[in-house]
Amino acid sequence: MHRIGLTLQRWLPRRWRQAPRISDPLWSGTIQRFPFLSALSVDEDRRLRLLCAHFLMEKEFFGAHGLEVTDAIAVTVAAQACLPLIHIRPPTGTAGTLGLEVLDWYDDFVGIVMHPGAAIARRQRTDAGGVVHHYDEVIAGEAMHRGPVMLSWQEVSESAEAADSGNNVVIHEFVHKIDMRGMGSADVPDGAPALRKESPSGMLSHAHWRDIMSEAFAQFRERLALAERFGGETPWLDAYAAQDPAEFFAVTSEAYFVSRHRFGSEFPSLLALYDTFFRPDRGLKD
Repeated sequence: MHRIGLTLQRWLPRRWRQAPRISDPLWSGTIQRFPFLSALSVDEDRRLRLLCAHFLMEKEFFGAHGLEVTDAIAVTVAAQACLPLIHIRPPTGTAGTLGLEVLDWYDDFVGIVMHPGAAIARRQRTDAGGVVHHYDEVIAGEAMHRGPVMLSWQEVSESAEAADSGNNVVIHEFVHKIDMRGMGSADVPDGAPALRKESPSGMLSHAHWRDIMSEAFAQFRERLALAERFGGETPWLDAYAAQDPAEFFAVTSEAYFVSRHRFGSEFPSLLALYDTFFRPDRGLKD
């Protein structure tokens, strides 16, 4: 499709669009690279492909430091970014005929910046005495509220190998976007996404979500402390999950999507909770 046609299509309601079809070789090549994608059912694969086609129409990729963003790179990112959307309900709780409203979880930004490798981010923090400290942080990804997503292509390309450790940088950053949706300009993500009012098992309230998450977060931090201070068994998940509730939600969501069975054995209460949010009509059936 001509580029002008694509631009016009982007501004049409999703139900009226003609999203360019992702070619069979490109799609199958992408899916087969990642076990957590190749394990999808035929229906899930078909839905993911549809979501990715519309996702790619709505987002713009930018290569940093000379990186050329190829179709293969874009589809690789899209497939992992849209994985959390396959069964989730849209922010409003009501889906249309095609179910494309779930893409509204990512409607606060357009740009995706791809770096060849890790990036250096300049940070600052203010200590208890009011002194401002500046420092550099090496990052593989970052999601900015109402701003772009940054990803390291090197990290993304290694997602198949990282899955054994429950890691996935794309899912991590896009779950942050889910967590951020509906935030005010002065708010910060807190690991409690905007929850719909109804669920198959009754009321999925913020209070219930926070109770389950707070207990799991505290237990994880305790296990990490025992490992670091007393030589206890090292937790399976990245220690970064202990930073705050938002990072705990993002890190545990990585594992939930790329290593479901191991995640369920490590965090049974979170498996049930995340199923209610990410898979409300499927639950623990599979």
